[in-house]
Amino acid sequence: MPHTMKSPIDKQEILASHALFKGLDRAIIARLASRAVTQRTKVGTTLFRKGDSGSRLYAVCSGAVKISSPSENGKDAILNSIGAGQVFGEIAALDGGVRTADAITLEDCEFMIIERRDILDLMREHPDVAHKFIEVLCMRIRHTSEQVEDIVFLGLPARLAKTLLQRSQGATASIRATQQELSQIIGTSRESTNKQLREWEKQGFIKLGRGTVSILSQDALKNIMSENDAG
Repeated sequence: MPHTMKSPIDKQEILASHALFKGLDRAIIARLASRAVTQRTKVGTTLFRKGDSGSRLYAVCSGAVKISSPSENGKDAILNSIGAGQVFGEIAALDGGVRTADAITLEDCEFMIIERRDILDLMREHPDVAHKFIEVLCMRIRHTSEQVEDIVFLGLPARLAKTLLQRSQGATASIRATQQELSQIIGTSRESTNKQLREWEKQGFIKLGRGTVSILSQDALKNIMSENDAG
């Protein structure tokens, strides 16, 4: 299990600036901060597995986490990538059930961790906290629905182009993701993903590196998505 430790960081400031808790009364923030713990983990750390009992909510302060669902044949389907300013583990933290997916760090990370009992106490006393969690759950449902629609309605090139664009931050963004991870996100084989990426590299749309994909032409990828819609 990852090692939990005290940290010199300002818990109240981190919680107050976090997307889930931003705008809450400072007294609520102070109460959460007094009960939250910080945890630092290395890249590749398994935080929990699907089916594990869970009572903790994780708020990401830095780094990124892969949320995936394993299959019986050993292949994973990546459901989401959680970065700084986001939370995960909210389902088991709210209903007290088992984890619905695996959570593995993609980078060195730092988290704020809040126990279920503290979350439920605050939700009973402060409706604003409950509203925040409803927003998070609705966002998760929208994301999952979009993923299902993409697999049904978009071809492989359009799904891959959309994934790269969603992960990019600029015209020449370098995305940290292996071809295996990309194939798990779009629901296809690594071989098919590699073939498409190599073709785009030849055309000058992207540049492949060790565990990275650099986008050289966002317009080209957007056109691929538009061609799918037109078809």
